Amino acid sequence: MTKAIRIHEHGGPEVLRWEDVEIGAPGPGQVRVKHSAIGLNYIDTYQRSGLYPLDLPLTLGMEGAGVVEELGAGVTGLAVGDRVAYAAPPGSYSEVRLSPADRLVKLPDAIGDQQAAAMMLQGLTVQYLIRQTHRVQAGETVLFHAAAGGVGLIACQWLKHLGATVIGTVGSAEKAALAKAHGCTHTINYRDEDFVEKVKELTGGDGVPVAYDSVGKDTFEGSLKCIAPHGLMVTFGNSSGPVPAFELGRLAPLGSLFITRPTLMTYSAKRADLEAMAAELFEVVLSGAVKIEINQTYPLAETAQAHRDLEARKTTGSTVLLP
Repeated sequence: MTKAIRIHEHGGPEVLRWEDVEIGAPGPGQVRVKHSAIGLNYIDTYQRSGLYPLDLPLTLGMEGAGVVEELGAGVTGLAVGDRVAYAAPPGSYSEVRLSPADRLVKLPDAIGDQQAAAMMLQGLTVQYLIRQTHRVQAGETVLFHAAAGGVGLIACQWLKHLGATVIGTVGSAEKAALAKAHGCTHTINYRDEDFVEKVKELTGGDGVPVAYDSVGKDTFEGSLKCIAPHGLMVTFGNSSGPVPAFELGRLAPLGSLFITRPTLMTYSAKRADLEAMAAELFEVVLSGAVKIEINQTYPLAETAQAHRDLEARKTTGSTVLLP
């Protein structure tokens, strides 16, 4: 038996249970992984609440790092003792788990386990957002909401490395300072300022070619007004709640805008794409251009408190759960 955080019903952090589970041996194409560190992400709260419903009972968690303990039939390219990390599927809130072998990436020696657990889902998300969904070019100005969050801090650093100007929204003076320290050129405290007016001011009225919005309901309408004609709205999260139903015809008078709702699962579905994305992420981290900030750690058994703090926006950077 091993310990895991599971849910038997959807709801708030109170539905998270610390309980014994039976893992067993890996089946064909599977690997048994012993976790050393587990990443905490906002998508975990969506799956817990039922916004993104999955079959129950469920062991939550989309991201982890650890060591290969056992290989199932047909697994190649991995060996017992290999250090690995991953960014899906759910099941990381556990001391030990079975994982599809083709979702695991071997870690470079210079990347630690906690660092890996804090960077895989968030770092790969940034990779597809700024290198694929919209391939940001040097000299471009982009809007990035929640700039002091885990995804935001990685994005600010990577965007600065690419030569882009970043306008980031934050919720406090402390978060503004944190975002600026990580490459955000201009910060807007949405509690004190109208971010639409500020973006227009900073861009000379032109707007930005792309807006990255993980906040959802509270910022969606404003984000659309910040985008230049022919620009792209990227909505990739719902921390304030899901975006209400939207009439696509409104994109025409706003400037013939484009809109997309991308996911990491789609971008990394093919093994070759996952490997290429991870290689680029590891490269920018190992070069020092992107530093992974682990600003909070919690024992795995205290995951409910970690969820409360995350949803109350008390956290910054990345959070790691320790088995």
